[in-house]
Formats: sequence, C-alpha cells, structure tokens
Amino acid sequence: MILKKTRYIHISNLLKYFCSLLIFFSYSSSAYANIVKPISPTQEHSYQCIKIIKALERYHYLEKNLGNSLSSTILDTYLKRLDPGKQLFTAGDVDQLNQYKFRFDNDLKKGRLNTAFTIFNLYMTRSKERLEYILTLIKTWEKNFDFTKNESIISEIDLRQRKDDKKALYFLWKKELKNHIISMMLDDQDTDLITDRLEKIYSTRLNRLLQTNSNDIFEIFMNSVTASFDPHTQFFPPRASEDFDIHMSLSLEGIGAVLQNEYEYTKVIRLIPKGPADKSNLLMPGDKIIGVGQGIDGKIKDTIGQRIDHVVKLIRGPKNSFVRLKIIPAKKSNSIKTIQIKRERVKLEEQSAKKEIITIEQNHQTLKLGIIEIPNFYIDFNAYYRGDKDYKSTTKDVKKLLVELKNENIDGLIIDLRDNGGGSLKEANQLTGLFLKSGPVVQIKSKHRISLLYDDDPDIEYSGPLIVLINRMSASASEIFAGAIKDYQRGVIVGTRSFGKGTVQEMQSLGTGKLKLTSAKFYRVSGDSTQHLGILPDLEYPYIYKIKDTGESSLDGALPWDTISRTSYLAYKPLSLVNKKLNIAYQKRSIKDPGLNYLKKRIELASMLNEQTSLSLNLDIRKSKKKQYEQLEIDIANDYLKSIGKPLIEKIDQDNIKTDDFKKILLDQTHLVMADFIDLSKDLGFSW
Repeated sequence: MILKKTRYIHISNLLKYFCSLLIFFSYSSSAYANIVKPISPTQEHSYQCIKIIKALERYHYLEKNLGNSLSSTILDTYLKRLDPGKQLFTAGDVDQLNQYKFRFDNDLKKGRLNTAFTIFNLYMTRSKERLEYILTLIKTWEKNFDFTKNESIISEIDLRQRKDDKKALYFLWKKELKNHIISMMLDDQDTDLITDRLEKIYSTRLNRLLQTNSNDIFEIFMNSVTASFDPHTQFFPPRASEDFDIHMSLSLEGIGAVLQNEYEYTKVIRLIPKGPADKSNLLMPGDKIIGVGQGIDGKIKDTIGQRIDHVVKLIRGPKNSFVRLKIIPAKKSNSIKTIQIKRERVKLEEQSAKKEIITIEQNHQTLKLGIIEIPNFYIDFNAYYRGDKDYKSTTKDVKKLLVELKNENIDGLIIDLRDNGGGSLKEANQLTGLFLKSGPVVQIKSKHRISLLYDDDPDIEYSGPLIVLINRMSASASEIFAGAIKDYQRGVIVGTRSFGKGTVQEMQSLGTGKLKLTSAKFYRVSGDSTQHLGILPDLEYPYIYKIKDTGESSLDGALPWDTISRTSYLAYKPLSLVNKKLNIAYQKRSIKDPGLNYLKKRIELASMLNEQTSLSLNLDIRKSKKKQYEQLEIDIANDYLKSIGKPLIEKIDQDNIKTDDFKKILLDQTHLVMADFIDLSKDLGFSW
C-alpha cells in the first residue's frame, strides 16, 4: 500500500505548542531541575502516522473516522497508558491537557505529533521527579518510616482520584514506597538488604526512563491511537515487528505464555497448552510479572514499567535453562511470590489431540466414556498447500481417535476444550462437521458483507451423547465449535463462560513496520456474537480463573457483544428439558461433593481478598492479615484432603495442591454429568 507523503508542520503551530509546553512546566522553581530535555518527533514519524491513520479509517471493522469523539478517547487512552496509577498527573494537569482533547483528529491526519510529544515530555519530567524523590527517601527509610501508623493506600486503581497538587503527589509517592517496603518484608527479604535492592530497582527505572527516545514515544502514542479503535488493533514498529514474526514462527525457546502490558505490569493473558508454564502449575492467566531472574539463583531484575518486548527477551532463553519470575498472583493480589520454570520448546506431539477411555459406575450401571482433549486447533499449512495427503490437522487426528473410540463401544463422549486458545478457523469448521449433518457452522461479518462457513459433508463420525467442556481460557476457534454444538443442540456445553474472542485480525505492512487491525467479527448460526460475552455453558461450574482479570471483557475498549440475523440451519431435538434435569442433579450432587466444595471455598476466599480496595501501611496489621489468609487456605485444603483420605498439610506449596488438581475435580464431575446425560438420552428417546 503506497500513500502520498504530506507536508505537516507550520511555524504558527510550533509556537502554540512551545507556549503550551511552557504552561505545563511553570511550577515551582525546584521543578525546573527535574525537567528532562524535551524530545521531538521526526519527519519519518509524521509520514508513518499518516499511513497508520489512513489504514485505520479505511480497513478497520468499525469504519470509524477520526473526529472529536475519537480524539477525546485517544487522549483518555494515552493518559491512562502514561499514568495508570494516577501518581504523576494532578487534577490541574489533566484539566490543562483537556485543551487537546479535540485536537488529535486533525493533527493525526496531517502527521502532527507535537501535542503527543509535549504530553510525554511532561510525563518524563514528572516521572523523573518521582523516582529521584523516592531514591532520596530510600536512604533514610529505616530511620524515618513509621510502620506502626494506621495509614493505608488505595490498591484498586480505578477507585483512585487525581491529586489536587504536587504536594499531594509527594505524599502518595512516599506511601507507595512504604507499601513496597512492607511487601518486601512480607516476602521474607532480609531487612539489611532492602535498601540496596530498592536503590537498584529505582535507579534502574530512572536510567531506563532517561533512555527513552522518540521512537519509544511514537510507539506508545500510536498504540494509544490504535487501542482507541479496539484492544487487538496494534502498531508494530520495526523492532516489535521482528519480535512478532519470531513469536508467530515459534522459533525461540520460552515458557509458553501469552503476555500483554497492563498499566505498569506485564500480565499473563493465557498459557500455551502443554507448554512449560502450563505444565509447571505455577503460573496462571491474570498473574502479573514484576521481576525476571536467570537460572536457579540469578538476581531478579525489576520489570515494572518496562516495555513488553524487554520483558519477553528476559523470559526467553535456551532450552533446558531456568527462568525465575516474581509475580503478583491473580488470586492473591495483595501478595508476591517467586516461581521457577524450565524453558523448553512446546512439543508438537503434546499439542495434538489425545484420547482417554474411563469406566465409571454410576446410576447402577457400568459406563465406558471417551474423552478427547484438544489443546488447540492446528494444521500443517505447508504440507496442506503442497498437496500432501498425510498433512497433520486437528480434524484428521480427532477423526482417527473417534474411530478407535467407536471400536471400544463408548457410551458417551467428552470433548475437552479447556485452555484451548483457538487456532485454525478451517479446523474449527471441519471438526464441527464430524458431529453434525451438513449446514452452516459460523457467520463472519466484515465491513461490507456477511459470509458463511459450511460443513458440506453429510457424514457424522460420532452420533452418541456429546458433552463439550470449556473454561474461561477457551477462545476463538474453541468458541466457534462450542457455539455451533450449542446452537444445533447436538450436545451439552458444561464448564464456565468462555474467553469471548470473537474478532478477526489482519496484518498489514506499513513501511518498515506493521499494523495488526480488526477486520471482521464472528457470529454463531443463531446470530449471537461470540465476542465479549463468549459462550455461556448449559451447566455452569465454579470459576478457576478470575473473570475480572481474564478474557475479552477484561480488555479496555473491547468490541461489544451484539447480534445479527439468524441464518438458516436445521437443529436437533431441543435439549432444554435435558439441561434442566442435568442442572438439578448437579446441584444436588454438589452439596456433598468434596472437590466442588473445596473449589467453592477457595473461590470465596480469593473473592474476599480481591474485594479489598485498600492496603494497610501498618506492618503488624499486614503480617496478621497475611497469616490469617494463609491459615484459612491451609484449613480449606485440609478439609478437602481429609474428605478424600489424603495426608494433611502444614503449608500451601506447589507440590501439594496444583491447578491440575482443580481441573481434575471438574473433569471428574463431568463424568457424572455424562452418566446422567446418557440416562436422559435413553429415557427421552434422543438420537442424533
């Protein structure tokens, strides 16, 4: 795509921007010492900006034109990216900055970036001031900080209000340092070493800040612009573009985690099934990474405020080496822990669909159940396009497994799509066809038309009772499959609400960079979107993952759920009565089920912690609360272990209660739901 270069800056505008810059920096005389040398955009940035805006207006699904409304959103998004914790800009600063809220639309179309750089220069100055102030406090904290005072700090960022003036900011900065020190004490760090570690952490942050260049500012601002369209639309400059290509080709070793920036943290979005992080049972979606160390005993480097590509480079490394991560767990947002994961490649054979056969005694009968676990929707495109008949794909593998299961005369089938983040749309369509007669599977709505993906094959590979098991991490292609099974009433969906990723992205080259933008949206044959809301199960289990921190609905600016017209399709016999009876039986069983009760208590405890919107800065109170929580966690675990006849524990660690244990509890429960489903299918005369 070739776009015409445009002249972009006038002398009068430069004078206006310069005057605005002086207004921002007209604080007390002491502030002048903290002002960093202003950074300006380059001509190349202006050219690239024009290209990005034209591509967004022309190709993005929403067909948005840059106007006053979007301009205001861009300013809000930019300020939130620069100052998510409301710790740098005062209420007066924001009032002053609001003069620009309707300027970005015209400026961006003409490649004018001075306003964005002016705002960033204020951010740089205030950040430098904050870090230098904290570094002075660190030298004397042991003598001057009183940890017996009944102070507190608001931990829920959304509830924070902007401070009225810089004096209030200094007070906030002192509280933040105090909280950091308490966290280190609660993490059992040696008090004698805290000062040295703090100085290294904040000195590193300051040095990193001072290394900021115009390319960094351009990337941050332009991604504030793209995020104002939707969270999956993103600009990749040359460096990040190269990293994206590496990620897509899976050519580097790592831990198998998908990450994104959230405020100053690096947040885990999802884990690659059967990858090192997934198999470790130590890392979960929603966890925030705040430090990375190399090897078994390497020093942890602070990563708060770092660009995600820097954090990714620290986490990557050679096969069989170890990386240590300091994290804030999603389910214990007021605590910190350090975990160790061994790096390795995700093995293709471990990503493939697998089957299992189990026999259960339920409802006075012996039942043989088949389980097929599908970690993702894969296909060897190279072999497929070469015309190789033996190319590997999800559908081909599952088809073989179904033949083997039918030869075993299974009574029912469970398709386990938990933690399946999606993959090939073609495979989602063809896999659905193994369980349905011919018909549409999914609707795809772009800016200009609605198209359908069909299953053209009338053959059905499996026609018995079917359950699809999903969770919060089941996304995209998983949701297309589960949605079709639900709409056709071909089977029962059990688990928890899915991820809600119902959009399609395209990658476009823009000079030396790339632009990933949202170009279409998925809809079920019923007309319901899979976007934002995801797939709601017919029978709901307790949530292992925290909804607020995971899934599409947790992303700022995510496109909404909506509907289009239902397409023509022939559904099977309604399952409403079956679903009602299955839920009644499940609820009755769950009252006495040890595993489900354990999960419910764990979730209630995590919810209680996450409902806390402030943190005490009294050390004794924090120690007491930590001890109280840990004891509650141990008591809940021991109640469960006692009920299933296992040895009791004295502390919670990675070896006694794992995420896989939670998942097994729910899979075991699904076996029982399937037994009920088989009985009901016979009683009600169901056949597919």
